[in-house]
Amino acid sequence: MKKLKVALIQYDTVMPDVDQNTITAIKLIREASENGADLVLFPECFLTAYAVPDICEKLLPVHDIESHPQFIKWCENALTEDEEHFVQITNLAAELNIGVVMTGFSKGKRYPQNTAWIIDRDGKVILKYSKVHTCDFDWERYLEAGDSFPVCEFDGITMGCMICYDREYPESARELMLNGAELIMHPNSCGDMPPRLKELSVRAMENMVGIAMANPPAKGMGNSCAFSPVVWTKEGFDNTIFVGKELEETIYYVEFDIEEIRAYREREDLGKYRKPTAYKKLV
Repeated sequence: MKKLKVALIQYDTVMPDVDQNTITAIKLIREASENGADLVLFPECFLTAYAVPDICEKLLPVHDIESHPQFIKWCENALTEDEEHFVQITNLAAELNIGVVMTGFSKGKRYPQNTAWIIDRDGKVILKYSKVHTCDFDWERYLEAGDSFPVCEFDGITMGCMICYDREYPESARELMLNGAELIMHPNSCGDMPPRLKELSVRAMENMVGIAMANPPAKGMGNSCAFSPVVWTKEGFDNTIFVGKELEETIYYVEFDIEEIRAYREREDLGKYRKPTAYKKLV
């Protein structure tokens, strides 16, 4: 198994202009392909931008705003997999023979969802994950939360996704590990990164999974990163593969040594000797 080269897109799409954001995404995917990436990881809600109408910022009860024109338009503009902008991305993945983790607000049953799609080298969506732990203390209360942590096979590697606030809940990565994930792709859009980097490092260690995170650049943000599960055999016990800068708008490239990860998972014990019958408050 060759190493998997992941392109971390540290770039912000501030405006909910799907036309322009798609053009930007295409440019970045082409650049990543030219630099030998196997998989391109975008930050949270890249195609649609991580932005909502002003009416959502008031944090009113949903029944008070769901008939507001701004809210209706936001729901109507949520992406589907057959929408023209999304199809441009899947077609490009097939053209370049590259994987893409694309993100945006997608159509839910009634309200939008915060979604990441893993697209394979043939341009096929092999995983759709919608954020489970929505930030209900803020405007994400208006999103429909996902209800599972699925995994897929990309280049023979089992992988899944967490999105942003999912990281704060250990159950997210643990559920992915129990579902067989070897790598976790983590689209993000938030600041105050130092403790969050520590969380990601621990999630990788305790679940024996590799984790890659892409975050937009800004003061207190950026720091797109990757962590290995391999801790005990590393000098200094540091499982950091890479941490980027705060403000740099760029593409970072990281590699996961899949053979090393699998060998480590085979011989080490983290997560193998769980006692779930004692975890009486978890479910």
